[in-house]
Amino acid sequence: MATADRTRSFMKDVKRVIIKVGTAVVTRHDGRLALGRLGALCEQVKELNTLEYEVIIVTSGAVGVGRQRLKYRKLVNSSFADLQKPQMELDGKACAAVGQTGLMALYDMLFNQLDVSSSQLLVTDSDFENPNFRERLRETVESLLDLKVVPVFNENDAISTRKAPYEDSSGIFWDNDSLAGLLAIELKADLLVLLSDVDGLYSGPPSEPQSKIIHTYIKEKHHNEITFGDKSRVGRGGMTAKVKAAFVASNSGTPVVITSGFASQSILRVLQGEKIGTLFHKDASLWEPSKDVSAREMAVAARECSRRLQNLSSDERKKILLDVADALEANEDLIRAENEADVLAAQDAGYEKSLVARLTLKPGKIASLAKSIRTLANMEDPINQILKRTEIAENLVLEKTSCPLGVLLIVFESRPDALVQIASLAIRSGNGLLLKGGKEAMRSNTILHKVITDALPDSVGKRLIGLVTSRDEIADLLKLDDVIDLVIPRGSNKLVSQIKASTKIPVLGHADGVCHVYIDKSADMDIAKRIVMDAKIDYPAACNAMETLLVHKDLIKSPGLDDILISLKTEGVSIYGGPVAHEVLSIPKADSFHHEYSSMACTVEFVDDVQSAIDHIHRYGSAHTDCIVTTDSKVAETFLRQVDSAAVFHNASTRFSDGARFGLGAEVGISTGRIHARGPVGVEGLLTTRWIMRGSGQVVNGDKDVAYTHQNLPLQ
Repeated sequence: MATADRTRSFMKDVKRVIIKVGTAVVTRHDGRLALGRLGALCEQVKELNTLEYEVIIVTSGAVGVGRQRLKYRKLVNSSFADLQKPQMELDGKACAAVGQTGLMALYDMLFNQLDVSSSQLLVTDSDFENPNFRERLRETVESLLDLKVVPVFNENDAISTRKAPYEDSSGIFWDNDSLAGLLAIELKADLLVLLSDVDGLYSGPPSEPQSKIIHTYIKEKHHNEITFGDKSRVGRGGMTAKVKAAFVASNSGTPVVITSGFASQSILRVLQGEKIGTLFHKDASLWEPSKDVSAREMAVAARECSRRLQNLSSDERKKILLDVADALEANEDLIRAENEADVLAAQDAGYEKSLVARLTLKPGKIASLAKSIRTLANMEDPINQILKRTEIAENLVLEKTSCPLGVLLIVFESRPDALVQIASLAIRSGNGLLLKGGKEAMRSNTILHKVITDALPDSVGKRLIGLVTSRDEIADLLKLDDVIDLVIPRGSNKLVSQIKASTKIPVLGHADGVCHVYIDKSADMDIAKRIVMDAKIDYPAACNAMETLLVHKDLIKSPGLDDILISLKTEGVSIYGGPVAHEVLSIPKADSFHHEYSSMACTVEFVDDVQSAIDHIHRYGSAHTDCIVTTDSKVAETFLRQVDSAAVFHNASTRFSDGARFGLGAEVGISTGRIHARGPVGVEGLLTTRWIMRGSGQVVNGDKDVAYTHQNLPLQ
């Protein structure tokens, strides 16, 4: 619960949960049952049972299942003449009676597969008029929960006494949303989760970009702000019904969360205190807003500032960078003090040494960062460059020019120096920037952000670079594909994978840095030793450090290899072996060739030849940086041509794979993808192009009067 938002802290005390599953969640668009979603739901219920939660389900879907079955039976039993007649709408009560058995049979089968028992309880609104019924109902549910049986409720539409059960709202409850709210009160539930086909309650139609999710519903604030769209495509109520039910239940003391039934693990995430969906709570009006500026406002402000930045002259943008470099050096003592506090806190918290190493701003780092920024400032202005000029026709000239991407969202872990590099690259390339660093570097990131933004002129604005301080804001930002143009995650494989799965915004980056050094049989072993030692020891926590050493099999008993391995061990490197090296060298066996140690450890394996080394890299590498050590130029060229990585080196340490060392001034990250930018990403990777045409009144008019020349012109 340490990561829970403070407005969700009550989740730690939740024991009894009611989960309402809507028809849109139970069924697909064609009306058939959504077996995958139901299976995932049952798996979550199984886990909740294991964690000692009491789970009650309220489900819709019987009418939909019955309609599918009856339509099929009617089709099978109809003559050709019958099919030509207008088709009568099937009776809803009949559909409910036929579909209920199928729906419950499916729940029973899925739960049985998970070794969970379920039970069916069908009710009507008139049942609740009888106090004895209510008492018997509570007793039955308590008994079932004591036996760890999951009660599955549904309204008994087949015998409903209402004349218009799909419209009438005059009863005690009138749909399964209001039934769930009523049961939450009757059964004294600690939480009600209403599963929907959207992520929660929005300020407008969820499909519209300007609509924002409302994480905590406050009636005084949101009642007049929200607008409701159509009712559910298959159910009765849609979001309007859910909000009414949530409002009634929460006012009676049962908190309610409306969230997506389509999203993975949504129920478990709600109970872990994550800020997903929309929360209704009786005390919500007493809570202060979690942030003053919304994610959208932050992104829009960054775009507006970036446009002002682009409008400055090249010299003015250069001066901003020089001012930032001066400000960093002037505030070095303050920056180092905040960083040291982060480092001590990380050590006290027991973080891994590799993370602490990345977190630490070593002596000389600020000066090095300032130097890189000045190098970047003195480079040729990257934006508004004419890349190509073409004469389309007489007096009609087309120019291809460089321009900023727009707004960048960078999510990074551990390394506060990354903030400085990214910010300077954004300024040089004319982009707006949103930054989210790891909580372990909060003090360092905050002071660095303040120093940099204080150096920005008022003509641009401090909101050019926004610092995201809450993890919850990331989810909001990742939905802003109409405002944010590129996401660059710098961190663990898990971080990158989560971001890629959570956004429509293009993502640039790499998940792993499993870098290889291959020592060929013709290698100069003195050179090989220097490269291997540097690639592993210079900065083992870096993504461009060597993780796997591949060695030609002819070198198994060579003195040069023994020297390298002894030197590695002497420096404190733990060496693990692949299947062959494990046997030959009598060293511990590596768990996986895919592993990125990011520490003083590496894997060693023997291969038959250069082609075997290439095949190994393609199978187990991460397409980051790989190196061959050899004096055979033919073998070297084979390696350089065939290894499909972002950076491939001959007789040079993998540690050279770096934006500053490549002469890019700095890097926003390293991309192992194959679209847009690859390898260390500097200013050029943060640019796109636009076309500018200069004419003298030409029109297309069906191409009748245009004589196309399409001649390349010299750049001006």
